[in-house]
Parts: sequence; C-alpha cells; structure tokens
Amino acid sequence: MSTNTVDKPRKVTVNTLRKMKAEGEKIAMLTSYDYNMAQLVDGAGIDIILVGDSATNVMAGNATTLPMTLDEMIYHSRCVARGAQRAFVVADMPFGSYQVNGDEAMRSAIRLMKEAGIEGVKLEGGRDIVPIIKRLTSAGIPVMGHVGLTPQSVNQLGGYGIQGKTDAAAQAMIADAHALEEAGCFAIVLEKVPAALAEEVSKQLTIPTIGIGAGAGTDGQVLVINDMLGMNTGFRPKFLRLYANLAEVIDGAVKHYIDDVKSAAFPTPDESY
Repeated sequence: MSTNTVDKPRKVTVNTLRKMKAEGEKIAMLTSYDYNMAQLVDGAGIDIILVGDSATNVMAGNATTLPMTLDEMIYHSRCVARGAQRAFVVADMPFGSYQVNGDEAMRSAIRLMKEAGIEGVKLEGGRDIVPIIKRLTSAGIPVMGHVGLTPQSVNQLGGYGIQGKTDAAAQAMIADAHALEEAGCFAIVLEKVPAALAEEVSKQLTIPTIGIGAGAGTDGQVLVINDMLGMNTGFRPKFLRLYANLAEVIDGAVKHYIDDVKSAAFPTPDESY
C-alpha cells in the first residue's frame, strides 16, 4: 500500500490571522476577480484574497463601486474561491445588499457564502452597521469591517479624500473600530487615514487591521492587484507601489503578435497541424 500523499497547503483561517497579529507577523492581502489570477496569487503565498467590489471598476470600467450587483459579486467570488487553495477568501458585500435591513443583509451574506464558497464577507461602515454585523456573526458568518474612506459612500463623503484628519473625526473612527471589534469582526480594513491614527487604532484593537493608504503601522496591507501590477495606467495614488509594469509588457506582446500575423511569421510549420 502506497503511503505517498500530496502535501496540500495549510488553509489560512481567522485563527491564523489572529495568531499572526499576536506574533507580530504582517498580513499580506490582495484583490483577485477571476480563477486564473486567484491561482497565481494564492500560489505565491498571499494570506488573504479580497474579491473586491472594485471588480466593477477594474473589470467593467465603472467610475465607482456602486453599480456592482450581488449576482455579479457571487460570480467573481465563485471564480476566485475555486482558484484559492491556501488563502483566506473574503468578498465585499456590494452596495444595497446589506443597507436595507438585517433580513436583507442575512440573505445576501448567506448567498455569498453558499453559492460562492468563500470564507468571509466585508462590510463598509462603523457603529451604524453594528446590529447587522452582530446578526451575521451570530449566524457563523465571519465579517471583516471597513472604516475610513468607504468607497460605497463616496457621494456622501464628497470624494476620495483622506478621512480622520480632525480630532473629532479621529476619535469617531477609533470608536467605530472598537464597536466593530466588539460586534464580532475578525479584522478591519483602514482605508486612506493618517498613518499615526491607523497605528493607534491597530494598537488598541486585538483583531488585525489591514491598511490601504494608512501607513506601515497596521497589521497588514492590501492593494488592488491590477494597480500594483501596473495594468491600470491612469491610477497613481500616493499609497500605490508598482511591483511590475504589465501594461507595457502586454502592449509589447500584442504588438509583436500583430506584426507576426501580418507578416505571416505566425504560425510556423511547427505550430501547425
């Protein structure tokens, strides 16, 4: 009888993430929206994959995240979940899927978990959504919070500016973060807030914080995969670091292909049946 087995990567769980914070290990998180990218990101060792509602910007060309529907979110999340063997997969609950009432939020979250096969959901907001978070977590649904710049509220915020700049706003954000932790969130995203404030929030909480445009004092970082790979040539915020320039690579490859086709250099006899 053969004893050979294929070693499978150990799945990242909410307990893994808590342990990482306790031991001071930074958490790496990136977005993905499809199976192939999820496979690549997961294989590289990412800790968390966020299926962001930013898919409607990146994949569909919309100016805000508001057009994303629950059915579209389920589709993207299902694709990503199939490609992720190790990473913890969390999906945004899109605008309109949880703001109406607790019943609607529960139905939306259950659909995401059941139909997509993800491990958790992310909701934007502070103390105002605590009742919804409590209801979801009481049903066994892991919830990631999101405070600071909340893109689903871009119209109310008046744009994508830095949040928590005044003392009053900073204290309100700290109170929101504590309320989300007490409501049962397993982690919180801090978006576009002053670095000192994000570090203070991170120190006060026992759950991990994931920053984007929030300095190095958070427990982890998240970026949109297409942005950090240099595929979005028109988006260069201060917090974005380019780790590749795939727009240039793709442009060169496509032009090379066009030249080969038009010159009949492709396909060769070796590439033909």
